Amino acid sequence: MLPEGDEDEDEENITTTATATGDAASDDELEQMSRKLGEMSPFVRQHLIHVENRFFDMFGDKEKQTININKFLTALAATGMRPSDPRLKETYTNLKKVQEKMASNDLQTLDTDYDTFMSIICENLEVLVKAFSSSFIIPDFRGFCHHLDQIYNSCKNNTNGKVASYIPQLARLKSEHWAVSVCTVDGQRYSNGDVNVPFTLQSCSKPLTYAMALGLNGTDTMHSYVGMEPSGRYFNELCLDYNNKPHNPMINAGAIMTAALVKPHLSAADRFDFIFNMYRRLAGDEFLGFNNAVFLSEKECADRNFALAYFMRENKCFPEGTRLHETLDFYFQLCSLEITAESGAVMAATLANGGINPLTGDPVLTVDAVRNTLTLMHSCGMYNYSGQFAFKVGLPSKSGVSGCVLLVIPNTMGICLWSPPLDNNGNSCRGVQFCMELVSRFNFHNFDNLRGQYTTKFDPRTVKAESNAQILFDLLFSTAAGDLSALRRHWLSATDMEAQDYDGRTALHVATSEGHEEIVEYLLIVCEVQPLPKDRWGRTPLDDAISFNHPCCANLIRESCNKKGIEVPSVSTNSILGVSQ
Repeated sequence: MLPEGDEDEDEENITTTATATGDAASDDELEQMSRKLGEMSPFVRQHLIHVENRFFDMFGDKEKQTININKFLTALAATGMRPSDPRLKETYTNLKKVQEKMASNDLQTLDTDYDTFMSIICENLEVLVKAFSSSFIIPDFRGFCHHLDQIYNSCKNNTNGKVASYIPQLARLKSEHWAVSVCTVDGQRYSNGDVNVPFTLQSCSKPLTYAMALGLNGTDTMHSYVGMEPSGRYFNELCLDYNNKPHNPMINAGAIMTAALVKPHLSAADRFDFIFNMYRRLAGDEFLGFNNAVFLSEKECADRNFALAYFMRENKCFPEGTRLHETLDFYFQLCSLEITAESGAVMAATLANGGINPLTGDPVLTVDAVRNTLTLMHSCGMYNYSGQFAFKVGLPSKSGVSGCVLLVIPNTMGICLWSPPLDNNGNSCRGVQFCMELVSRFNFHNFDNLRGQYTTKFDPRTVKAESNAQILFDLLFSTAAGDLSALRRHWLSATDMEAQDYDGRTALHVATSEGHEEIVEYLLIVCEVQPLPKDRWGRTPLDDAISFNHPCCANLIRESCNKKGIEVPSVSTNSILGVSQ
């Protein structure tokens, strides 16, 4: 297995620490934070010029004038970003320096002042603004993850299929392995199951190598040697199309031809180095290896592939000067490249993102190459099940006999699924089921959005719009519950904090009636609401505070009136009588 490359020790330490912090946060906390971030996004967009202050308001302590780093990192995790994201490298490097300076190893209790916090995030401010303004492709990422968890668990119970046995090394894979990893075009990450267990790409390498070859040779040259039609035949059948070419690059004959067209003038060693580097760029420098045992096993069991190669040479299919045995070795090497579900998801996301790696910004593939690749994946990517898969799922995909499925939702995300048991067509049983259930919940099918079509499917790419009545109800309900975080969310979302219900009651009325001092203080000092609004009965929040025996709340209102130069009224008859509404 090839090494992944050395990493900076300090960066590795802070990544480990931050990951542990994210793991410590409960799903409920992450879900709540995700919801808050989604609803505060309009305010952030409107006030980007003051975004630094808004970050401080979101996670800071007004009284101490400090910000808790753990709250900030937990909120960041809720958006789908990871500490390992290269777009946050400077933030975590700066955070490590701050930790060392403050001699603090515990992010849970690490509080910093405003200037220190800004020194930590300033270099990655652009991506942080995008994350916290819900500008990522999946605004409510935690809610989306809950759906994925449910689908994952449903598919886990699928015990159908058998592990591929024609290659001895593949036969040793455990049928219990099941992994799902997602990477969106904005770098939001989700993983569940055996996502760090390496497996070989096998046929999932075919569309990726084809996309690289297209970039090197151009579409016309490529398709003068290989067709673009579904074959209707088995993936390794000894046949050519009516033009004496392999039917498409997704079957063995077409993949061997594609391998022949990748840097044929280079030595075998240089060709492998070139392709390995390209795959590493596709994966954003995440895990990529080479399984020599599988490579040798592939060669030992390659009678049909040798027959295909000789058959094509007999029919003069190869470019002049093709070194046949070297080309076959190169093809077997491509099938023996090793990934994890995590790195596979980044590869699929690069396809979904038009060839640009969403984590590194590296333009690995050309847009034209990606378009052509996705087209052929859609029509030819799932062996003899390709037509039904295109009909039922409607998304580009490619499967391999190791149990891998690469699924691409263009302009949205890439998904890597891995489970070794295969159906009669050679596709992962759990992988196919996952794809089916995914499009049954979400309108990801290419034709789900036809005009006039009614669907009950959910589109996670849209922000749920709320009516003014819903917003007001949530504001008053949150106030009654004493939920300061929800209140902060409303303020950051530019909600009218002085809005009145049918009876003229405001959030300040509710807070004083319930005796929530912290809420009253926040409304008066941070939101600067008027201290004495009247409801339909003429009662003010001061009346409610006195009536329900909350003297601290009453004092806060009096202090606000004094600061604003508002005359404090005498106690009304209603408050003396204790009349409540």
